[in-house]
Amino acid sequence: MDVNLTDLLKRIELLASLTDEELHLISSRFIIKKIKKGEVILHEEDTNNFMYMILSGKLKIVQTTGDGKEIILAIHQSGQFFGEISLIDGKTSPATVMAAEDSLIILVSRKDFHDLLTNHRKVLYNLLQIMCARLRDSWDKLKILTLRDPAERIRLLFFMLSLHNGEKMPEGTLLNTKLTHQNIADMTGLTRETVTRILNKWQNSGKITVLGNKFIRLNLDFMKEM
Repeated sequence: MDVNLTDLLKRIELLASLTDEELHLISSRFIIKKIKKGEVILHEEDTNNFMYMILSGKLKIVQTTGDGKEIILAIHQSGQFFGEISLIDGKTSPATVMAAEDSLIILVSRKDFHDLLTNHRKVLYNLLQIMCARLRDSWDKLKILTLRDPAERIRLLFFMLSLHNGEKMPEGTLLNTKLTHQNIADMTGLTRETVTRILNKWQNSGKITVLGNKFIRLNLDFMKEM
């Protein structure tokens, strides 16, 4: 197995406990695929026959409301995986998955997924831990949509992102994911105009800094308020 592929597989949270030898044994059964930005990998209500692991890039999980509004449920980045629930319970996909940028992913068939859990107890334990964390994360996302104050919705979203994608800096916490105003609107159930108004207010007051690469730094005053 290519050394670079071994390093990438070690970064997959589900496989993090496996040795190089174990990774070598299972990797021969993996299918590696390149996907372009905007490409749909899985449609809502599709029957899912694979689990997907992200070697590089970023994918977004979305649902469309009755009035046609797209809600981003999650953003998966390199090292993460999805699609395992359908392989466990046999039900259809609850949301649409599409590439937010050019990405490299691994496809794991239903049989290979079950063999992986059966033959590697460390992977099964990792899966249980990760699913528990995702359940708690889902509860927090429900809290966002129940808040009536738009600013509090965005504040809670930023707090959640800082826990999972935050990098501590002397000036505050950098959110290590590119966020457009539309992304934030989709994740909080707000309009883009409302998000723009709130972020501009926070930026003008020095609470946040929007960097040129669309990363957002939560400055110390903002972190103290959270």
